[in-house]
This record gives sequence, structure tokens and C-alpha cells, in this order.
Amino acid sequence: MAEIKLSEMRDLTRIERIGAHSHIRGLGLDSALEARSSSEGMVGQTSARRAAGVIVKMVQEGKIAGRAVLLAGQPGTGKTAIAMGMAKSLGQETPFAMLAGSELFSLEMSKTEALMQAFRKAIGVRIKEETEVIEGEVVEIQIDRPAVAGAASKTGKLTLKTTEMETVYDLGAKMIEALGKEKVQSGDVIAIDKASGKITKLGRSFSRSRDYDAMGPQTKFVQCPDGELQKRKEVVHCVTLHEIDVINSRVEEEGKAEIVPGVLFIDEVHMLDIECFSFLNRALENDMAPILVVATNRGITSIRGTNYKSPHGIPIDFLDRLLIISTQPYTSDDIRKILDIRCQEEDVEMSEDAKILLTKIGEDTSLRYAINLITSAALACQKRKGKIVEMEDISRVYELFYDVKRSTQYLMEYQSQYMFSEVPGEEEMKMKPTQWSHSGLFGR
Repeated sequence: MAEIKLSEMRDLTRIERIGAHSHIRGLGLDSALEARSSSEGMVGQTSARRAAGVIVKMVQEGKIAGRAVLLAGQPGTGKTAIAMGMAKSLGQETPFAMLAGSELFSLEMSKTEALMQAFRKAIGVRIKEETEVIEGEVVEIQIDRPAVAGAASKTGKLTLKTTEMETVYDLGAKMIEALGKEKVQSGDVIAIDKASGKITKLGRSFSRSRDYDAMGPQTKFVQCPDGELQKRKEVVHCVTLHEIDVINSRVEEEGKAEIVPGVLFIDEVHMLDIECFSFLNRALENDMAPILVVATNRGITSIRGTNYKSPHGIPIDFLDRLLIISTQPYTSDDIRKILDIRCQEEDVEMSEDAKILLTKIGEDTSLRYAINLITSAALACQKRKGKIVEMEDISRVYELFYDVKRSTQYLMEYQSQYMFSEVPGEEEMKMKPTQWSHSGLFGR
């Protein structure tokens, strides 16, 4: 029978998607809640990050519940990034649910029912129980695969050690599948729940800290456990009320659980209508209500479902409940640092001149447009068989893909050839692209 080590397959199973905020690791604050200039993927917005850090601290200490926070600022000023940073800072133990305001109008359930479900996803139940666990550092994983297809299921052996002992365990098909799902490999420190068979990866052993090929941006190093491999521990599980609804659990009646208010983040809050705001007003008065964080890029605009105008499109009575955190446009230095981080995240090598040009484009157009050009420029570089993105690659994709300003200028020049076209007045054309939607240029 062939013996295959699980660690040899990690390059085949490890797939990571790169998203718009995949570089965010936290809020980038020190122990005194002061914002570092660039840390954990966050750049600039020091005042907003400090304010968000205070909210996170109060949530963690259980000193705030049923409150609401508004992240308000121009498009592309890091509102969603700050919300993602809050989620990362809170960790796995605090429920964090995300929702876009426009989603409520595309679901099959009613708006208030969808909001109630979102609230319940943001409220956790912390369940405490004692259980027997096996905790140690993985020395080796061996899997015996049947030579003939359709023969007996896979079996194997798992070698675990502490600072005082080492033991070999036999593995069945389910345990092998669980180890593969958690991507456990030699050098990982794991805990196995004897009752359920659940495997939890605690981190990577300090003895493997020099294995650079096995390290990622979120690699956590821990000490090799001491004492016996098998021990009794108090295990804390945190599930949301929504998950309890789904599995119809009754653990709260056994006195082993406590309610944990989490955070509900609603992006594009201006998309909610007057009925949704009325529901939120009432829901926040509940004792178990989570922290509500909302974000918008609107100025003074109409409240959806009414003819009244209000700051951010939010009713005054609800706006009065909010702690408002304002975000400011990024400086050229901030744009450069963010582009450096995104180049590293997307694994793109770029020359200094190309980065200077891209920063200038970001200043003249928008940060989002400049970020979108990174991967495009890398593909242009590959096409000419280059290894480092140069100015010519940036210029090439800049000509291929229009930003909002150039696209609008093109429309103005050839508007007569388009259907249902309307030419804006001179005053509207003097506005910045981010102001056009507020003026009605794209909404007539």
C-alpha cells in the first residue's frame, strides 16, 4: 500500500481568493488604541480607525449594546475596509454579520423578516461545557490508500507529541477527511474533541517557525503543549441565534449558555426605506440587540419611500441614535501605500516609476480605478514576456480601460448616437465624478 503524507498535498488544496479587502487583517491600532500610519492592511483614516477601535473595545468588554454607529464619507474612503477591520479585530468569538441595504429588496422574504434574521445572525450564544480533548503537535500523518479502486476505505496513522510524550493514533476515513478539510500538516498544533471528533487547528509550532514555505500572512505560532496528550478542558462554543433556529437547539434551557451581542454591519444604508428604519429604531431598544454599524456615501438626499430629504438619506430620529464616524479622502502618500499593499496582496512586481504613475492616476481619477489597473497591468506585462510591471504596461491598460471622467467625456462627445441621451448643463459638467449621482445626472 502506498503511504502519502498529507503535507505533500498542501500546494494542491490551498486555494485563496483575492478580494477587494482580502488584505485587511485588523484596524491597525496599538495597545493604547492609537492608529499606526500603516498596519494590518489599513492605511490613513487614523481618526476613524481610533473611533472604531473604541467601539471594538467596548464590544469586547460587554460595555455597549443596542447602539448604532454610522460610517459616513465619500466613495472610496475606506468605510467598508474599516468595518472589515472591526470584524477581524473582534475575532471568531464575537458574531459579525454583513448585509447590503439593496439585498433586502431582492430576497423572497419580507424586508423586516430579513432584518430580523440579520439581527439574529449578529447575536451569539456562548456555550460552555467540559470535554475530553487530545492536544498535541503533529509529528507525522501517514495515509494508506487501497491499491485497487473500490476496495476498503482509507486508513492511516497520526503521530502526536507533547513536551513529555509521543503517541501514534490509528485513523479512520472520517478522521482522515477531517484532517484534510482543516489542512493539517506536520508541525501544526491541534486539538481533537474525543466525543465529536472535531479537529481544531490551534496554530503552528514555534519549532517550525523557520519553515517559510509553510507560512502565510495569518500564520499563528504556539508552543508545543506540555503534560499528557489527553486532558479535560472547558470548551466554549459560540453559535448565533440564527444557527440555533436552524438546528432547533435547546441548550439555553440547560443553563450552560450565555447571550453574546455581536455586530451587524449594513452597507448602503441609504437604500433602506422608511419601514426598515422604523424597524431598526424599535429593534435597537431590545436588551439583546447587537451593535449596529451602518455605512453610506450619500450627502443630503431623499429618504427612500418618502418625499423628504435628510442627511445621508436617514430619518432624523434614527440619525439621532447614531455615533457618526467620518472618513476623509486619502492623501497621495496614503494612495501610494495602499497600492504597495495591493501589489503585494496580488503578487505583482512593479517598478518604482510605474507605482509613481499609478499613484498619479489614483489621485486624478479614483483609488478604486487605480487598484483595478494592477492586475490588468500585470497581464499586459506577461503578454510582452516581462517580469516586472513598467510604465508602458500602466499606460497600455490606462488606454484600454476608461475611468468615469473619460467615459463621461466620450458620452458627451457621441451622445447623439446613444438612445434616450440627455446633455447635462455646464454647471453639472464642472462637478467632480463623485458628485454626479447626487445631482441627478445619472438618475433622470
